Amino acid sequence: MYNEALLHLNLTRRSQFTRRNFLQAAALGVAGSPLLSQIQLNAAEMKKQGRACILLWLAGAPSQMETWDPKPGTPNGGETKKIQTQTPGIEIAHYWPKIASVMNDIAVVRSMTGKEAAHERGTYHLHTGHRMLGIEKFPHFGSVVARELGDPNSDIPNFVSIGQTLSSGFLGVQVAPFIIDRPGQLPDNVTSTASATRQRRRLALLSQQESDFAQAGAAALVKEQSKLYQKASLMMTSPRLKAFEFDGESEDVQTAYGKNQLGQGLLVARRLVEAGVPFVEVRSTGWDMHNSIFRNMERRAPDVDQGLSQLLTDLKQRGLLDKTLVLCMGEFGRTPKINARPPVPGRDHWVRNFNLLMAGAGIKGGQVIGKTDDNGQEITDNPVQVEDLFQSMCKAMGINADMELHTPIGRPVRLVDGGAVIKGLFG
Repeated sequence: MYNEALLHLNLTRRSQFTRRNFLQAAALGVAGSPLLSQIQLNAAEMKKQGRACILLWLAGAPSQMETWDPKPGTPNGGETKKIQTQTPGIEIAHYWPKIASVMNDIAVVRSMTGKEAAHERGTYHLHTGHRMLGIEKFPHFGSVVARELGDPNSDIPNFVSIGQTLSSGFLGVQVAPFIIDRPGQLPDNVTSTASATRQRRRLALLSQQESDFAQAGAAALVKEQSKLYQKASLMMTSPRLKAFEFDGESEDVQTAYGKNQLGQGLLVARRLVEAGVPFVEVRSTGWDMHNSIFRNMERRAPDVDQGLSQLLTDLKQRGLLDKTLVLCMGEFGRTPKINARPPVPGRDHWVRNFNLLMAGAGIKGGQVIGKTDDNGQEITDNPVQVEDLFQSMCKAMGINADMELHTPIGRPVRLVDGGAVIKGLFG
């Protein structure tokens, strides 16, 4: 699932229009088409604005009742208490005091509903916006952002993941995630041990060998790999590599994020966004709490609470939050009813209702969208489908959710198949 796709999609890189729109534009005369001019201006404007997205992925599926929709004092509430946030009327679980202090910048969506209750399938659904059906491997949303908003000639990747994630699917290796596991350190193998002259000779020899390979019938694969080698060569000499390290960051700032893998990963995410990377994912593990959920929450929540609250504060202070979408979510939710698993109970998989956080990029903070009943078992107001979420993500990033992608066999598919922007999400 995590292998990078080797298929390449031959698309117009900056296109943001459907085939129907293209034909309409052609009828008007392509060169002077107002539609095409608007499309080009929109893509250029998004790049100029430096739009970006940071996804904090809570792998394993966090419990909605131990995060943003607690139900203390009810049969399903368990040991979790609720605390007041800085936004009057919004209460969240007691494990999150620092998130509570920045709630004015956050929109809580309590009425997410999904269709996939298995980890792999749910992870795929919430990363691509599509269910795992058929033979097509849809791209990670980060790969779409990299293709639409990234600089194709960038000397560092347009999509970085701190921890493992999904591949770029049929969009190809050019927008695949660049995965690192040690935030704050340079990625492996980016420092050349050879002189510039020797490096050029090596690349020339490689080019000659690949030419023979291409003539033997592998031209498309050779073309892809050649582009990757060129990008790798650029990256090795890029002054922006320093974004992966903490040079220039004070000890106080590093401590504010948390001296742990998650906190340091979020600090690197902020540095990468500042350096021009349009999509960064940071992965937090350990949220599959079938057992000992309340004890595990005490262990897992503090790093996320500290790191995410500091990220939002830092982005805002630096003037970046208005153009950076921040998401915090997992693949589904957990059962409202506490299970009876020995030795200490927990909660199992649940897709009927779960929750997530969204902030930045025009999203109106200090609000709750959707509502569940007193026992947390049913959505009673404003259900939000996965397609609605992806429509909203596209709006925040300035990407046309109705654009067509094409599978390796040429079949057109919409980036987001249905849904609508979440009502009231944007200010």
